Order: sequence, then structure tokens, then C-alpha cells
Amino acid sequence: MASEGQHILSFPNGASAGIPGQAVNQTHAAAPTVPPIPATFNLASTLSFLFSFSALRGWLELAILGAIFETARRVLFYVYYKIYDSFFITVFIEDGDQSYDWLLVWISKHPSWKKARDIQISDRSYGLRAEATAIEGEEQDAAKAAADGTRPLNYLPAFGTHFHFWYRRHWVRIHRGVKEGTSYYDRRKEYIVLRLLAWNHDVLNQMLLEAKKEYKAAQEGTVSIYVSNIQNEWNCMTTRPNRPLKSIVLEPGVQDLLLNDARDFLLSKRWYAARGIPFRRGYLLYGAPGTGKTSIIQGIAGELDLDVYIVSLSRAGLDDNGLSSLISDLPDKCIALMEDIDAAFSNTLNRDEDDKTKRKKSGSSSTSKISLSGLLNALDGVGAQEGRILFATTNKYASLDPALCRPGRMDLHIEFHLASKYQARELYKTFYLPDSKANGPASNFASEKQKLAEDSDAPQDEKTALLKEETTGTNHPLAAITPHHLRGPQLPAAEVEELAGAFAAEIPERELSMAALQGYLMTYKTRPHEAVTQIKEWVVKQRLEAAKTASVKAEVKSEVEDGSNSGSESDSDDY
Repeated sequence: MASEGQHILSFPNGASAGIPGQAVNQTHAAAPTVPPIPATFNLASTLSFLFSFSALRGWLELAILGAIFETARRVLFYVYYKIYDSFFITVFIEDGDQSYDWLLVWISKHPSWKKARDIQISDRSYGLRAEATAIEGEEQDAAKAAADGTRPLNYLPAFGTHFHFWYRRHWVRIHRGVKEGTSYYDRRKEYIVLRLLAWNHDVLNQMLLEAKKEYKAAQEGTVSIYVSNIQNEWNCMTTRPNRPLKSIVLEPGVQDLLLNDARDFLLSKRWYAARGIPFRRGYLLYGAPGTGKTSIIQGIAGELDLDVYIVSLSRAGLDDNGLSSLISDLPDKCIALMEDIDAAFSNTLNRDEDDKTKRKKSGSSSTSKISLSGLLNALDGVGAQEGRILFATTNKYASLDPALCRPGRMDLHIEFHLASKYQARELYKTFYLPDSKANGPASNFASEKQKLAEDSDAPQDEKTALLKEETTGTNHPLAAITPHHLRGPQLPAAEVEELAGAFAAEIPERELSMAALQGYLMTYKTRPHEAVTQIKEWVVKQRLEAAKTASVKAEVKSEVEDGSNSGSESDSDDY
């Protein structure tokens, strides 16, 4: 049985030896083994088939290993930057925002800025007086530079560079860059990236408040004028010194009425809120050109410490949506100024005009895309800004639509007349009455001349210069550098009062504008007596010019009416 079992177990080997084609089977066994292709598609079998190739298996191992390393690298850097950023506060400030000007001016005045190596030289003042941003040593020459027509220089961080400094024991890095516009209407924008080593915002708040405080302190005594750009953003155009209200001569009571009403409005926010009244106030100033409408607005802005935002309704590209955006972006306390509001709506100013008048106006050229309804919605619509004071000026009060002039939009209407004798007298006194600033330098200048004349040891050339200055007056070269209020005679107040009365007596009532009188007195600012003796002749010339201008306007108006009448007749014939 054992031998029989062994025979059976060894039978396959023996059988294979006796099978024909044994050599062929041995040859196939020596060749590389190719796995059989699966007869039917199966994901597991397909993967097994692919992994059976050693080269593919090696590449797959490398890919998996690379993915593991890349994932580990990204996780490592992510954790690193998370930990790194947890120690820093990053602030992005873009040009066009007021905080950009605050911070840039503050950096240029920081003590550590003297050690900066990458700087940009600029003559921009960023909404401040030129001397407020001038480099060290040039502040005293700011007045002289202004007289020469030049601007003081200032140093700013250069674009694309970093500036490091310490603030309250915290490390700060400033990067100033510029982003070019992507289209014709997209202007280039500057920006500042500030990185502060701090755990919370306390130090950042202190820095920004300090920058704002110093900026506002440098703005003392000035009014900032803002205009809109094509992107409907407000930009500071310039800064003007406050105009003293005493230099603006109006009819008695007009100035006090406007100033007191505006001041009372700014102090009545709670009163408006308690009664559900929109916290807005509008003033419509109308009258002849040159009667002081714009001047009193500038004076009130300086007196109440308000910035002026000029809303130019005739600006190219401005439509109803843009106007609403500008009005809604106004700050809480400011003056919005719309000058010559009648000129911006030559076609749609008054909805009550008859068809004939509208046809005449339809031919006039106007670039304004603003409609009357768009203006009304911007002034007191749902999105209208509250807290602002609106001043609108016009020379044609009768042409305004009643809806525009109603209370809630234009609450107070004040007419500005041509100059009266009272205004002429007060304007003359404003020009020639001695003020405290003039008295001081004048007395010092006179005392210096007296001292040199009495001093026998004084150089002869100094005495000669003073003597020539006395005898030749304004023809001497010294007159070119001496202020005109020192070159002119210092008249006593009583004499100025007398001359002012004589001056006013020659002024016709309500015929000349205050701007014209001021222009006349400017030509005699150092000759008060001549201003009185020549005024009569000047008034005659002004009347002749006014009559000539009126005649020309009448002829032009007649020609326009004749042309429109003939045009309307031809139109009727066509039908």
C-alpha cells in the first residue's frame, strides 16, 4: 500500500515526463511571467493588474512619498505663519481714506524718521498748511516759499520699501506701495501696510488716535475743501485759512441769522431725534453775483470748524446714482455746497414751466446727467445723510422748482442784494482801519527809524537807506519787501470814519456788487485818500459798462426769441 501510494503521489511528475511537448513547456517556464488580463472589468482586479508592473509600482511609491512631504511642508508653514501672525497685527490703509493722510503725516514727523534711508521727496501737504509738513529747518521759510510760488518739501516713505521703528516699546513696520489702475477710469492708488508687534489693538488704537490728534491740531485755523472724483469718492483738494467773519460785510442781521441758526442746528441732534425729524438743515442763498454768498459760507465753515464738500452737479459723468452715493458718503458734521444750482439743470429745473419754455431750453447745451427727481431724492431720500448742513446758491431764484425749495430741503431762504451805502462804508473801514497786527510792526518800524536817526554811531549807509525810504515812498526797492499795510499811511480811526462816510456817499444804492467795490479798493489799498477822490469817476464807468452789457444781452435775447419763433412756425408748417 505504501508503494502504491508513493506511485500515486509521484504520478504527476512521471506523467509530465512522458507527455509530448515537454520541451515547449520548459521553454515557456523560463520566459517572464505576464499576469493574465482580466476577462471582465473589475476595479480590484484592474488595480491588481496595474500593480503587478514593478516600474509603475515604483513611480506610485514616489508620488505618494512626495505628496506626504508636500502636505507636511504646507502644514508646517501654515502652523508657522499662524503662530507668527498671532504676534502681529496687520493694518491695510488705502489712499482716499482720511486715516491714510493722518498716518503718513504722522510718520514723516516721527523722531525715528530722521534715520530712514529709503525716502521719497514730495511737495504734497496732504490737506495741511505747507509749513505743517515741511522738512526740519524749512518751517520758518514757508511764508517766503508761498510768496515765491514754491512749496516746502517733505520726506515720505518710498514706494516698495519697509521702514521699521519702535512705538511705545512695540516694534512697527511700515510698507508703502502703489496699485496701478486696471482701466482708464480706475486711477492708481497708494496704500500703507502696517505690521505691529502686539497682542491686542490697544497700541494700534493709541497710534491712530495720536496720528489723528496731531493731524487735527495742524488743521487748526483752516477749512478743508473736498471735491469728488470720477469714481464718486471724496478727496481733499486744498486747505484754506479761516476767513474772519468781520471781513464779510453784509446787511445788518444777515450774518448773525445764518451763524446762529447753523450753530443751533449742530447742537440740536437729540431734539430732532426725539421728534422724529430728519437731522438735516438746508440754506438757499440767492441774489446777484458778487454779493457775498460764497464768502459767508466760507466764514461760517471756519467759525463752526466744519469742512466744505463741494457737490458739483455739472461734473462730467455724474448721474443720479453717483449723486446719491456722494451725498450718503458725507460725514456727520460738514457743509455740503451746491453753487449755482440753477445752472446745473438747464433742461429740468422747473416742472411747472410751459411747453414753449421747455422747447427753448431743450436746445441749450448741458452735460449734466442729473434729473430733478434724482436731486430731490439725494437731498431727503431714504439714503440721504444726516447731520450735514446744505448750502445752495443761485442767481435765478424764480427758476427753481418749488419742490426743491420747500422746507426740509431748503429750510431758510436768504436774499443777497447789491451793495448799499452801509455796506460800502463798512467795507472801506475794513480796508483802512488799523488793526493790532498792523500797529505792532508799524510802531516797531517807526521806532527803529527814530533810533537810527538819533544814534550818531549808526552806520551812514543805514541812515541813508532810511532817509531814501522816507522820501521816495513805494518807489524805493524796500517797498517791494515791505508789507503794504506798513507802506500805507496809518490813519487815525476818526479820519477813517470820515473818509468812509465820503466814500459811501458816492456809491449808488443797490447798483454795484460788493465784489466790484472790493476790487476797486484793492487797487488803492495803500492810498485811502485817492480811493475817495477817484470813486465818483469809477462809478460813472461802471454804469456805462453795465448799460452796454445790458444792451448786448437784450440784442442777443431778441435774436434768440426771433429764431425760436421762426423755428416753431416752420415746425407747425411741417404738420
